[in-house]
This record gives sequence, C-alpha cells and structure tokens, in this order.
Amino acid sequence: MHSDRPELVTVSVGNTRTAVGVFRGPELYHSAAVLNSDLDAATEAITSAPVSNPNAPVVVASVNDPIAGPLLDRAAEAVSRRGGDIYRFGKDLAIPIQNSLVDDTTVGQDRLLNALGAFSRAKQACIVIDAGTAITVDFVDGQGVFQGGAIAPGLHLMLRSLHEHTAALPSITFERPNDADVFGKDTAGAMRLGVRAAAVGLVRFLAERYAEFYGAYPQIIATGGDARVLFEGDDLVEQIVPNLTLFGIEAACRIQLGLDDSDEDL
Repeated sequence: MHSDRPELVTVSVGNTRTAVGVFRGPELYHSAAVLNSDLDAATEAITSAPVSNPNAPVVVASVNDPIAGPLLDRAAEAVSRRGGDIYRFGKDLAIPIQNSLVDDTTVGQDRLLNALGAFSRAKQACIVIDAGTAITVDFVDGQGVFQGGAIAPGLHLMLRSLHEHTAALPSITFERPNDADVFGKDTAGAMRLGVRAAAVGLVRFLAERYAEFYGAYPQIIATGGDARVLFEGDDLVEQIVPNLTLFGIEAACRIQLGLDDSDEDL
C-alpha cells in the first residue's frame, strides 16, 4: 500500500556529487549524496530510493552530462521495470521560472532550480548562494524573476589553484579558521584564511550590490557542500538549506507534472 501523497524521486547530478531525494508531497523524507566517481553507488541510490509507490517518477537535473548520461542509462531499466518514468530537465521538462538573461540556454540547471526552490520557500526577493565546486551568488526579485548573478571558484578550487600555480604553496584541504584568528600564523593557515575571506567577501560585496539594485535587502539563502563551513553562525545568511536543488526540482514538478498537494505549502 502506498502513500496517498504524490511521491517523487529527485536527482541532481553535480560537478562532484549526485544527490538523490524522495519527496512525499513537499516533504523531503529521504536524501543521499554519492560521489560521481562511483557510478555503481550513484545508480543504486536512484534505483533503490525508498518509494512506496512503484510508479513514482524520477526527475533529473544535471550540470554534468558526461556523468548523467551513463548514470541514467544504467538506472533506466530498473526504473522502467517497476513502472516508473524518468524525466530530464532540458529534454522532457522546462524549469518554470522567469528570467531576464540574455541567453537562458547557457545557465546551469542547478542555478535556476536553486532560485525556484529558494523563492518557493521565501516568497520574497532573495539572494541564493550555492557553495560547492564553484560558488554562485544569484538574485531572484520579488516577482520570482531570476535576474542572474555571479560565478566564482569554490574553496577547494581556490586552494588547488594556489598549489598548482605556485612553486611553494602546499596542497591542503579546507578547514574553517578560528573566527578569533585575525592573521594566518603559518602558510596553510594563511591560505585557509585567504580563501574563506575571498568567499565570504564575495558574498557580502554582491549582496550589497544586489540590495542597492533592488532598493531593499533581500533574504539570503545558502546551499551546497561548503555552505555550513562558510556561513554557519554568520548573521549574513538567514537560512542554510542543504538540498535546495532537490526542493527546486520538487517545486518545478508540482507545476510541470501536476504533482500538487493542496494540503501542504513549502
């Protein structure tokens, strides 16, 4: 016996990881993230997603088609066997958000879906930060129109670039510096302090420009693998939503696939 609320399997294929979530109505009740380097595990995360309705659709967003193609080829047979269908944004579905871009065919699906997910939650103008392999800082106005934004290297890309393009700087991983530390007291500490300052400074600079453009200070919502290490405890960011792209997929599907749940709101 399956749930009366519409079920949906959401998949976001990113640059480094694939995230899989299961929704009942607007509620995300299961999520997992798997490295793209392990296609078997990523396939298993999709085909073994815990749905009570075997016909639950699988809806996929991707910014990494070289991974998404073979991944979905592997998953398609199992999903079809249980009676489900796979839909892809950009192929089977459009992302239902207005934009003011010059060419919206080049914008990443994750950015549009994050914007849709954030506006569905905030119901007001918002700045959307995705801190992952890259850091994106985007703006959605009070009418829900995606205005665009900025793209910069993520923490790990910055650290790797420093190591690869200098003779002496070491290869290190990111750890959040102590907030009381004004200065890096060794090379690794200075690198970590520098990339964190670059990321947080980027967001503060852009937030001020977006607010000036809009004439009011928008709500700021952050997501992505590095969102917590960067912004937890920072009064700049009002919400950290770990699976914002998945919520954006769910919001899109309520419109595009008619998966409405009239008793619930985001």
